[in-house]
Amino acid sequence: MTGVFLLDWAILAVSLFNTILMVWLGLTVWLNAERRAWGVWLISGSLMLGGAFFVSHTAILGFDFVGVGPNVNFWWRVGWGPVVALPFAWYIVILWYAGFWENRGTILFQRQRFPFLVTVILAVSLVGLLLFANPLPSLWQVATFSVTATPEIAGVPLLIAVYPIYIGVCIALSLDALRSPGPSTRMMGDLARRRARPWLAATALVLLLISFLVGAVMLWVVLNVRSRHSDFFDFYSTVTVTIGWFDLIIASLIGLVVILLGQAVVVYEVFTGKTLPRRGLLRYWRNAMVLAAGFGAVVGLALALHLRPIYSVLLTTLLMTAFYALTSWRAFAERERYMRSLRPFVASQQLYEHLLTPSAAPPDTDVTGPFRALCENILNTRRAYLLAVGPLAPLVGPPLAYPTSASANLPALASLIARFDSPQTIIQSIDPAHYAGAHWAVPLWSERGLIGVLLLGEKSDGGLYSQEEIEIARASGERLIDTQASAEMARRLMALQRQRLAESQVVDRQTRRALHDDVLPRLHAAMLSLNGQNNSVEALALLGDAHHQISELLRAMPSARAPEVARLGLLGALRQTLDDDLGQAFDSVTWHIASEVEANVLALPALSAEVLFYAARETIRNAARYGRPDSIAPLHLTITAAWRAGLSLSIEDDGAGVGTTTSPGGSGQGLALHSTLLAVVGGTLTVESEAGMGTRVVLVVPEG
Repeated sequence: MTGVFLLDWAILAVSLFNTILMVWLGLTVWLNAERRAWGVWLISGSLMLGGAFFVSHTAILGFDFVGVGPNVNFWWRVGWGPVVALPFAWYIVILWYAGFWENRGTILFQRQRFPFLVTVILAVSLVGLLLFANPLPSLWQVATFSVTATPEIAGVPLLIAVYPIYIGVCIALSLDALRSPGPSTRMMGDLARRRARPWLAATALVLLLISFLVGAVMLWVVLNVRSRHSDFFDFYSTVTVTIGWFDLIIASLIGLVVILLGQAVVVYEVFTGKTLPRRGLLRYWRNAMVLAAGFGAVVGLALALHLRPIYSVLLTTLLMTAFYALTSWRAFAERERYMRSLRPFVASQQLYEHLLTPSAAPPDTDVTGPFRALCENILNTRRAYLLAVGPLAPLVGPPLAYPTSASANLPALASLIARFDSPQTIIQSIDPAHYAGAHWAVPLWSERGLIGVLLLGEKSDGGLYSQEEIEIARASGERLIDTQASAEMARRLMALQRQRLAESQVVDRQTRRALHDDVLPRLHAAMLSLNGQNNSVEALALLGDAHHQISELLRAMPSARAPEVARLGLLGALRQTLDDDLGQAFDSVTWHIASEVEANVLALPALSAEVLFYAARETIRNAARYGRPDSIAPLHLTITAAWRAGLSLSIEDDGAGVGTTTSPGGSGQGLALHSTLLAVVGGTLTVESEAGMGTRVVLVVPEG
């Protein structure tokens, strides 16, 4: 130690601070790495090696001039190992991170190949010199300012002369690699590199400054030792204080290096291989910095005051207890904040009350509130779009947009959906000019596959989305789509049930009225007529009228076609329907059926085939009823069947189209009903129509 209380305290505190953070970062990178490649081992080992250096540094600081002995000299020798190895390790880590070994055809490899070989030779030479040539003076020689008995160049120890050049070369080459790295094979790796580059470049620049300071201090010590003329103890006190200040400055700069590197690690996951940074890791990093600063200050103070060991242990115990209490408090506070943020998503949507609404049209489930809470309170995004795809799209409806004034004129998502081939894909970068200002696409999955896409713009603060935020966004988006689809399906089925109940009651009352008011009196009159046997012709006429009315009642009752589907097959039942009932409504009917469809259709489940049959029949009836813009216009029907992991049935007419003013059209309730029933069996119903250009309805039922 220097004998100056504040200086000794500061040096010890900074040394302990660096020890804790380096060891924490080394273990964190190794434990959290997605794939522990050799580069991960290298960066983790380098950080741990840096922690080992500061362990030896702190151990040496605990002794003064009279305490120099074999034990201290051991720490002196051990400490020089990391000093020599770390600059080269930093250079290798940056080369690995920049993609030097991933592709030998890159400009980076061509530019760095020869300097890399030179640096390897220089590093191996220094390590060999350190191991076999005894290039360092002992700590006793350093303490007594005697640097003889070591290999020298112009009176300067060889290692001290070469080391500043060596570290400067390593850091300068790492800056060159950071300036133009190669392409990244990691998902979103190029973005992480761009955002982490300022932190890593600042780290390298500070390391370069440290190399100059180290060289200057070494040269200053040697020159002052050679020219010493004053009393030894006066010279010792003067030089040790000066060296102490240099030590404090260099250790503080190394601490800044650790903070910059740690920021790149936890904010952008530059070495762990994670696609997105994790908010929890950033929180633990901040806690580690607070712990390192507090522990270093308290223990450094105890060592600088030369307190008895028991007091140091007590201070450390109290510090750890207080820090653990603060960490627990922050964990509970963070949990409560998350619960407040998630409350809109776990709160009841009152589906039961909506479904039991006595009105004829139950209100729609409002998912805009939870979606707005997701965008504002959790994601802090500038804009977002939630779109349903696949079987649930007809039930969910148009996309949700945040803010509500944001343009939702999004292009077709077919090319984007093709990029999502696995639920392990959690996010993809997209062109904001093509997707209404959205920069990121998050796929939403269920047991049936891809059900939606969440498009996100930039964060309001310009930062990156964390892994926790994207996971919450995925779960919330999937739940919102599922809730909206389930509510819409239940609403349609409840409306259908009410309609069917009302129709059943009306039909039942009509049947009773007709039987009571018309059929029974006629039968009674016929019985009286037959009983008198005076007017058999009138009796037969009455019986004929009764028979006709009963036949009309039976014809008005709904009939089932399921036996025809089971007997003739789906396509055969459709052909019979067109031939018997609807064929005369069209000028021509054209069938396009692929050769493999007939056999595959027979493998469809009976329920799926029946639902598809009724949906197709309703579509053909709509075309027959509303397709002609006038009574003399031609109307042609084309039916195309194809097999794509399921049956795809296209029914297209060249009639008036939906929305024309010359054709009254229907209410659309029939297609909405059949769309719901198809969704129940995993199918979809999509309508493509333009006024005056015809209508195309595509029915899809998946295999199995």
